[in-house]
Amino acid sequence: MGKKGKNEKKVKGAEKTAAKMEKKVSKRSKREEEDLESLIAEFQSLDAKKTTVVETTCPPPSPRLSASLSAHPEKDELILFGGEFFNGKKTYLYNDLFFYNIKKNSWVKSEIPNPPPPRCAHQAVAVPQGGGQLWVFGGEFASPNGEQFYHYKDLWVLHLATNTWENIKATGGPSGRSGHRMVLSKRQLLVFGGFHESTRDFIYYNDVYSFSLDTFSWSRLSPSGTSPLPRSACQMTSVPDGSGVIIYGGYSKVRVKKDVEKGTIHSDMFLLKRDGKEGQEKWSWSRVSPSGSKPPPRSGFSMAVGAAGRAVLFGGVCDEEEEETLEGDFYNDLYLYDTVKSRWFPGQLRGNKTEKKKRRRGKKGEAEGEGAEEQEAGEEAPQGPTEVVKEIVTEDGTVMTIKEVIPGAGQEEEEEEDEEEDDDSASAPLVEPCPRSSAMSAVRQGKLFLYGGMFEVGNRQFTLSDFYCLDLHKMDQWEVLVEIDPKMQEMQEWLEESDSEDEEEEEGEEAKGAEGEEDEEDSEEESEDGEDEDEHPAVQEGETVTDYQARTEQYWTGLARNNMGPDVKDKKVAKVALAMAKVFYEDQ
Repeated sequence: MGKKGKNEKKVKGAEKTAAKMEKKVSKRSKREEEDLESLIAEFQSLDAKKTTVVETTCPPPSPRLSASLSAHPEKDELILFGGEFFNGKKTYLYNDLFFYNIKKNSWVKSEIPNPPPPRCAHQAVAVPQGGGQLWVFGGEFASPNGEQFYHYKDLWVLHLATNTWENIKATGGPSGRSGHRMVLSKRQLLVFGGFHESTRDFIYYNDVYSFSLDTFSWSRLSPSGTSPLPRSACQMTSVPDGSGVIIYGGYSKVRVKKDVEKGTIHSDMFLLKRDGKEGQEKWSWSRVSPSGSKPPPRSGFSMAVGAAGRAVLFGGVCDEEEEETLEGDFYNDLYLYDTVKSRWFPGQLRGNKTEKKKRRRGKKGEAEGEGAEEQEAGEEAPQGPTEVVKEIVTEDGTVMTIKEVIPGAGQEEEEEEDEEEDDDSASAPLVEPCPRSSAMSAVRQGKLFLYGGMFEVGNRQFTLSDFYCLDLHKMDQWEVLVEIDPKMQEMQEWLEESDSEDEEEEEGEEAKGAEGEEDEEDSEEESEDGEDEDEHPAVQEGETVTDYQARTEQYWTGLARNNMGPDVKDKKVAKVALAMAKVFYEDQ
């Protein structure tokens, strides 16, 4: 009893500390978020001018990470929304919407009036009701210099049958956050964790909220038992029978000194279980110790759920933190987690081999036919493949590596023997996505689809736009849908803090990038955007930012009022107006 009482006191103490920190973070971040509200409001006002749905066949989406990729609940399509791109100096946020047709291998960009504002690190869940819906919650918006953040707490639904966005106004939901996780469990959307960050402070969450798809209402859950520590970017997978969800891994950080932060990669697993009748449900946390071959600790991995509740984990990064440096080991491996058996399996590819060759391998071939992921614990795994590294040197001297994988020596010997007996050609070298983190993944038709993400070389970040799929039943080889383009990576401009070349031109493109509009937009739309920018009062030569704000106060106040609506207090409108004027002044 005494030990239990101590644990309960620790939990309550941690909750009080978290509540105080959340209040502190909210107070400090309120001012900088108000500054960003002006930018967000301007993007929304531009989107509001669009009154019709425009669907255009297009190339694959631009390079990005931390977007959402969802399987369409009614069609053989994937839905990609939002994301971010960073070029070393500026951050671009997107709110563009793409549909990928699996059978046709084609992309369509869908411009639907009144979409959610630009964001990344949000969550999107597709549900079959109402002809198909895509629910989007939270995420973050960042200032172009990446020093200020706005964390959303809004909830949106895309009605796929009618091509309309709807902003759901429901009180009592989670606070603003990004890096959280959201899944469908029966007829509820469950939200767990995430983080909120301001310039000086941050807080990670371990709270759980439920949104009813029947009543359109939020409720905060109060599960019994010991909960996971606060974290973001974890795995959250629904149990097939709807009895609960699995939480695995994630990332969090703490401040150990005034200016020193320490990150933690979590590798524990928990079950959030539902008991009782609908409407009288009771929830409880319990720790899970899965069997099998567990993934090495990592963050930034991609997670998708296939048939029978089997979760698929791909890639990620393990950061090695030292006093003054931060280096990461990026992965491109696969792990599968069976939620029914509570067991991990390494996702080993078999290669593309004919049935005739498999039969000639006898017992070993039969074992391979059962699936590498079904090997019993302790069974010897086949000899691993060999990595071939291709190096590309960019103009600034940065070396970028692209990895391909070829079968191991044992596999090659077997294929040579087969060739002597049969004239069939040997299997081609296996090609895999290069190591990366923050990629987008989804499962449809028994195939895993993987898009984009990023990796780092030194202090330089490469954002990807390649696209792959893998048959989870055959587990033979990755199919390249959009290959990585070395020339594109060489041309991907990377700006350091001291760089100023083409800065004015880049700033002029900033609004377009934040809206997610691509270069393929027609010249008429670009000219309209230019006309909108020219309407703002110009900055006079030698004029300070204070003088400019005073001279143009009436104009910016009117624009802020139009964007924010008549019900907002004058004091807040004035603050936003000053911020808008400052942003425009600094962009000139």
